[in-house]
Amino acid sequence: MSRASSLMPKALQADASPPAEGDSADPGATMTRRIAEAITAAIVERRLMPGTKLAEQPIADIFKVSRTIVRQALMQLSRDRLITLEPARGAFVSRPSVEEARQVFGVRLMLETAMVRQLARDITPEQVEELRAHLRAEASAVQRTDVPGRTRLLADFHIILARQLGNEVLAQLLVDLLSRSSLISLMYQSSHSAEHSQAGHVQIVDALARGDADEAVRLMEAHIAEVESNLRLHPRIDDLATALASAASP
Repeated sequence: MSRASSLMPKALQADASPPAEGDSADPGATMTRRIAEAITAAIVERRLMPGTKLAEQPIADIFKVSRTIVRQALMQLSRDRLITLEPARGAFVSRPSVEEARQVFGVRLMLETAMVRQLARDITPEQVEELRAHLRAEASAVQRTDVPGRTRLLADFHIILARQLGNEVLAQLLVDLLSRSSLISLMYQSSHSAEHSQAGHVQIVDALARGDADEAVRLMEAHIAEVESNLRLHPRIDDLATALASAASP
């Protein structure tokens, strides 16, 4: 999977990719990645609540590693904005701002409705087929309940639309906007919401294939509004040991 095309954090990319060459020669790097993946999965699967403190020593005890290795994993997750490192307080699961999310969705609404209006006029049969192939991948990920995979694919759909216009500046703007909202989608989008989101993509592509600009705009407006309104803010577990226990087992 291309790093440039993915909106997912590095820990999720590692989870979806085969082990890199040389990992077996560096047990510390392997354990760092394993811990990062375990914490990522616990956040994505809503087993760790926003604001949960990620104390180094308990994590080190769970995985039977040094605090140095845990610290490296936490630094990686901080770069990916899954956790927040606070001076003199430690690491915490990020607590995304709902207000920030609303602002991001507002900007996306302005950009993406204009984007599909233009694309409906210019889209080619080859581009329609590219979108339909992507929709098949989305549907497969949703059906498998592949949370990281479906989140990445559902976000990448919007990037593909921008790139089909040949507008790389717009594509990069959307990459930034989607990366800012992807953590919220990762943490709070239910499987039911993901199915609705994917169905919305199908309808948008159908409208684009017909060259129906007004319908494509209407569907994009409804799609973005629905994604925003269907985010769930009720994770299940606020206990570090319980959330990570299964991942720590050999």
